[in-house]
Amino acid sequence: MPFQQRWFLFPGLIFFLLIVSYGYGTAEANNINVTVVGLIIDVNTRIGKEEKIAIEIAAQNYNTTSKTHKLSLYIKDSTIRVTSAAEQLIKEKKVNAIIGMHSWQEAALVADVGNRTQVPILSFAAPAIPSPMIQLRWPFLIRMANDGSAQVKCIADIVLACNWRRVIVIYEEDAYGGDSGMSALLAEALQNIGVDIDYRLLLPPFLSYSEELIHKELVKLEKSTPCRVFIVLKSSLRMVTNLFREAKKVGLVGGESEAAWIIPDSITNLLDSVDKSVISSMEGTIGIKTHYSNSTDSYKEFIDKFETSFRANYFEEENSKPGIYALRASDSISVITKAIERSTGGTLLGNMLSVNFSGLSGEIRFDGQMLSQSETPKFKIVNVDGEKFNDLNYWTPDKKIKEDWPGLKLVPRGWAIAKEMTIVVPGNAAFEEFVKVTKRSNNPNDDKFGGFSIEVFRMVASQLNYEFKYKFKSLNCSYDDLIELVHNKTYDAAVGDITILFDRSKLVEFTQPYTETGLLMIVPEKDKKATAWMFTKPFTWGVWLMAAIMLNYTMFIVWFLEHQSNPEFQGSSKDKIGTAVWFALCTLFFAQRESVYSNSTRVVVVVWLFVAFVLTASYTANLSSMLTIERLEPRIEMNNATIGFDKCSFLGKYLVNTLHFKPASIKEIENEEQYIKKFESNGITAAVLERPYAEVFLKKYCKGYASVATFYRFGGFGFAFQKGSPFAKDLSEAILKLLEDGDMDLLRDKYLTPSKACSTSVTSSESETKSLGLSTFWGLCLITFSTSTICFLQSLFHLIKNYQREATPENVISSDGSVLSKVVGQARSVWSKVVGLATYFY
Repeated sequence: MPFQQRWFLFPGLIFFLLIVSYGYGTAEANNINVTVVGLIIDVNTRIGKEEKIAIEIAAQNYNTTSKTHKLSLYIKDSTIRVTSAAEQLIKEKKVNAIIGMHSWQEAALVADVGNRTQVPILSFAAPAIPSPMIQLRWPFLIRMANDGSAQVKCIADIVLACNWRRVIVIYEEDAYGGDSGMSALLAEALQNIGVDIDYRLLLPPFLSYSEELIHKELVKLEKSTPCRVFIVLKSSLRMVTNLFREAKKVGLVGGESEAAWIIPDSITNLLDSVDKSVISSMEGTIGIKTHYSNSTDSYKEFIDKFETSFRANYFEEENSKPGIYALRASDSISVITKAIERSTGGTLLGNMLSVNFSGLSGEIRFDGQMLSQSETPKFKIVNVDGEKFNDLNYWTPDKKIKEDWPGLKLVPRGWAIAKEMTIVVPGNAAFEEFVKVTKRSNNPNDDKFGGFSIEVFRMVASQLNYEFKYKFKSLNCSYDDLIELVHNKTYDAAVGDITILFDRSKLVEFTQPYTETGLLMIVPEKDKKATAWMFTKPFTWGVWLMAAIMLNYTMFIVWFLEHQSNPEFQGSSKDKIGTAVWFALCTLFFAQRESVYSNSTRVVVVVWLFVAFVLTASYTANLSSMLTIERLEPRIEMNNATIGFDKCSFLGKYLVNTLHFKPASIKEIENEEQYIKKFESNGITAAVLERPYAEVFLKKYCKGYASVATFYRFGGFGFAFQKGSPFAKDLSEAILKLLEDGDMDLLRDKYLTPSKACSTSVTSSESETKSLGLSTFWGLCLITFSTSTICFLQSLFHLIKNYQREATPENVISSDGSVLSKVVGQARSVWSKVVGLATYFY
């Protein structure tokens, strides 16, 4: 046949293929089963274009290889009412299944139609928070997607790894005014890591979009918060494109904005297909991208066909590479075709739910009518750099976050550095050594600020590796009010002698404390009242009793050892007792005049003199301490005491609520001079101050006042910034460095160290001189008692032995005699020895 004649057959061949592929005709043979599939997609979007091409390729591949089954496709635009589109496909085209819907609200509406007609619905959308009731409510709905929990966890891990404490959430409302629960899911994930959502920017659907509206909202956001961490939670590509364009105009993207942007996989997955100008407007943005394998043979075969067909149908598109949406759309057709090929005889829905295969987008199997999550989801973290984006790292739910994850070269600060921060300072500080505000004119800008706290802040601010501009503004109010002014963003920070407390830390971000705090009670010094028995207080009554017993015991031992051989210890009973007592008492003062003859006596006397020396020295030292050092009455009758405290501090509530003082027994004091006046006029009995204040107070008034230590501690003095501010962390590091280098001690010496005259004046109840007890001298008691007893026993042994040797003959009992005479003789002998011993003691 000539070529010209054969040429006329070509259109007929094309027409035939279209009939087979798209259902525009009937089956070629009666034994071929045709399954009609309806598509509800937006073919005007990039996602819709990719899905259309991918589904057509998958259907064409199946129709080419299958001899018994064919697929016929019908497409409806998702921009019209999805319920109407579904009903038309079912009633007019007699479709066996419907694929599509990227909005959960649309998927739910089409699922209602599927329930009524018993047509399986394969949706590309799933709710962010799945409910077990979904299967019961929509039994014909199959979700070809995962819920949002994995992606939200990935976003939270990125925020945590970058040390951002506050974020701004941006999402575009869908046509039904919702966000499928993603916002609630993200809020919970951020709350678990201690991150607050500072601002929520709700964008209208793109159809009602206007550049003026977006620009106005971004300007409002910029002025209302310094937070610069933006999370685009849910949005269309067209809305995100315009959002970044307007954000760049406002200065919230790129350059030196210090802003951080995170975009979800629904946007990142399309970056391959957008213009370079769009990517360049996202400079520095962090993207989450669904990971899939591009090295399999099936993928390589698919991408060749896809690029050829895509360029032929959409030549206006610059990029023809398929994304995850194209792969998942192709897999959805595979779900239907594999269900058709099953020979189990079940329903199409049942066979679709039973499939299990490796698709282009990953492992495909269903659990509870949703894409199974038994396979660990995996995301790729990318970073936009110029007109391209770079792969940084991977994320899986079980991945342990390392220090260098996700791999950013430079982590954005995520916080706007104001041209000049406004810092509020307490203008009515009770102690000017910490904060001193000098008014030089009626203009607040002319005020001069000084003091320890101010100088510490200036020093640590100068240590930062970036320009940190600020100005001070004084305000006369309580410290709690200063914290609230920072919390409600009236001021950027608060600097001064601000105590770090638990309740305050909930409202603001504190730096590392630059000084420790605790409570001290200041009381006037006064001498103790003299008592008649003051001389007995150096020792406890137990020590006095022990000393008396040792004295009498030593006195007895010395007399026993000396009274036979030493004439000074002989005489009448009265003289013997007097001499022994006088000798023992004189040894206490080392004034004894009597000589001793026995070596045993000398040993006893030497040990006793040592004990007497220790006792007298200890008594003298303790009595001197009581009379000269301890001048303070540390205990105060709290029932009748009136306690003064700093008016602007937290101590008023603390004394009442925690220490349970009566409100009537506490008085507010404005400054340190008023403390003196109240003490002198007996207006207050004591003053409760934080330790740094007490040290400053005693520096000036050490001669008339002293402190009583307490055991209540607080977080120390720190600087307060807005919640989530990175400056708190930067200044904390600078404070630690100054503490380690010793520079903080130089400032402390300059402002807070007492003078030499007052350096030793701070006392406490712990330094009270106490009476010495038995535990101090039991060793001495043991030594002198043991020595005296040993010498006594030794002398007594020799005495008894001598008496036995010097016994008279008439006292010896005859061996021959009557029993009675023997008994009488023994009795006389014993009696003679007793009389002899008694005579020795006498």
